[in-house]
Amino acid sequence: MGDTMPDDPTEALDFALARVGDRWSLLLVASLLAGPRRFGELAAAVPGIAPNVLADRLRRLGRAGLVVARPYERRPVRYEYALTADGLELAAVVRALADWGARRSGAGEGPRHGVCGSRLELRLWCPSCREVVEEATLEEVTL
Repeated sequence: MGDTMPDDPTEALDFALARVGDRWSLLLVASLLAGPRRFGELAAAVPGIAPNVLADRLRRLGRAGLVVARPYERRPVRYEYALTADGLELAAVVRALADWGARRSGAGEGPRHGVCGSRLELRLWCPSCREVVEEATLEEVTL
């Protein structure tokens, strides 16, 4: 599999999952959506992750071009981690998974609008037609 996105939906999903398809990676991406964090801050934000697993996932996300490590101290060298532009593109996907999980687990109703408090809904949008694709017409959607 190369670095270009394949046309086949199964291959496309495999491409994405190979980069962020494990629990820890998705939790780290979700944590970094709030902004750059240091190693210890990430460890605290993702309960249960072992330091060696955290280091491994940060390296993997870095190799995938989703996270960048910036040194903030020279001796000893310490890093701050931030999402790249490609990593930030995962925001909608991570939020959609969190919304789905919140509703299924009973942990909440998902994201709410900060201004009025209403529950937000995730929708598919066609920029060419300038319309929302409703569930009733999802059979017209191709991956």
